[in-house]
Amino acid sequence: MPRTKNKQKKLHVKKGETVALTKAITSAKNLSPNQDRPKGYQARVLEVYPKLDKVLVEGVNVRYKHTKPNQQYPNGGRIEAERPIHISNVVPVDGNGAPTRIGRKRVEDSGTGKGRWVRYAKTTGEELDS
Repeated sequence: MPRTKNKQKKLHVKKGETVALTKAITSAKNLSPNQDRPKGYQARVLEVYPKLDKVLVEGVNVRYKHTKPNQQYPNGGRIEAERPIHISNVVPVDGNGAPTRIGRKRVEDSGTGKGRWVRYAKTTGEELDS
């Protein structure tokens, strides 16, 4: 059944979370050899792009950006920067530091009687949303 009220995409990762890669991600060829990230590499999510189904992960998929001279870079040149990767290539990490799948459950607030949806780790059962 399609959503009628909240049509916002529900993604399994959020900004600031630690995630693990589900496959190796190769960086630009001329960067240092340590820039390639193997499967299982853990890093922090810098930005989430729900409309594109992509995430920006710290130190992953580093590419060159060629810029013209401007105030910030008077000589212009090549700047290394992270590029987004597809969200299916990352999984959240639970409290034990292991990659986990995500479930959603409804939690009732005892004080007000209102409920809210929270994400939880399938491996440990702990809630990921505070």
